[in-house]
Amino acid sequence: MEAKEVRLNKFLASCGIASRRKADEIIAEGRIKVNSKMVKNLGTKINPNQDKVYLDNQRVTREEKLIYIAFNKPKDCITTSQDTSNRKTVLTFVKVKERVFPIGRLDRNTTGTLILTNDGDLANKLTHPNFKVKKTYLVESKNPVSELDFAKLMKGVQLEDGKTLPCSGVILNAARTLFELTLKEGRNRQIRRMFEVIGNEVTALDRISFAGITHRGLKRATWRILRAHEVRQLKDITKKKIKSE
Repeated sequence: MEAKEVRLNKFLASCGIASRRKADEIIAEGRIKVNSKMVKNLGTKINPNQDKVYLDNQRVTREEKLIYIAFNKPKDCITTSQDTSNRKTVLTFVKVKERVFPIGRLDRNTTGTLILTNDGDLANKLTHPNFKVKKTYLVESKNPVSELDFAKLMKGVQLEDGKTLPCSGVILNAARTLFELTLKEGRNRQIRRMFEVIGNEVTALDRISFAGITHRGLKRATWRILRAHEVRQLKDITKKKIKSE
C-alpha cells in the first residue's frame, strides 16, 4: 500500500527539522529540494515512500526515536539550531545524536526553561496560539512598578503587534521590582516590551516553567531528558485539534 501524501512542512516536522511554522520559513528561503528540484511553495505535498527530500543538500529522513529535553538556558545563547555569526546556540550545550530543535524561543539575554525535541507535531501545537500554553517568568525591573501599572500589565497592554492577553502575576518584594508573571502567549520579547509600555525596563528575566515543565534541579547550561509522565503532560495539554488543520 502506497504511503499517503503529506504536506512538506509536516514531513519536515516529523523528521525533527523544526516545527511546522518554522519549516514553512525554511521552505520559503529556498533551502528545500524534492527529488533534486528546489521547492518554495508552502502547499507542496510529497509521498514519503517515493520522494527524496533535501535540506541544504543533505538528505532528510524521518526520526525513528522521539526525544524530549528540558534545558536551563544561560545568557548569551541563541535559541536556534545554528547561527551564521558563530555565536553559542542551544546545541552548543545540548549534545544528542538525534536532530533536535527548540520549542519556541527565549531571547539572547533571557535565561531558563526551554524544551527541545524532534517531535514536530507536538512542537507545532505547543507554540500554537489556540492552546494558550502557560509560561511563567521571574522578572526583575529597573524601577518600582506602581499598583496602577501592575494592574495594566495584568489586564493587557497595547503593543505594536496588538494588545496582550490578560496575564497573572505576583509581586515578590517590598521594593516592587521583582515579580512572577504567567503568560498564555509567546510573542517576541513580550515581557520586555510590556514593561517598556509602562516606562520601565526589565533587568533580568528567567523563564521558570513552560507548559508545567521547570528547570528545577538543573544548573544553568545543563539539560535532562524529560520523564515519561512529563511527556504525557505535554501531550495532554495539546489533545484538542487545531481548527486550521
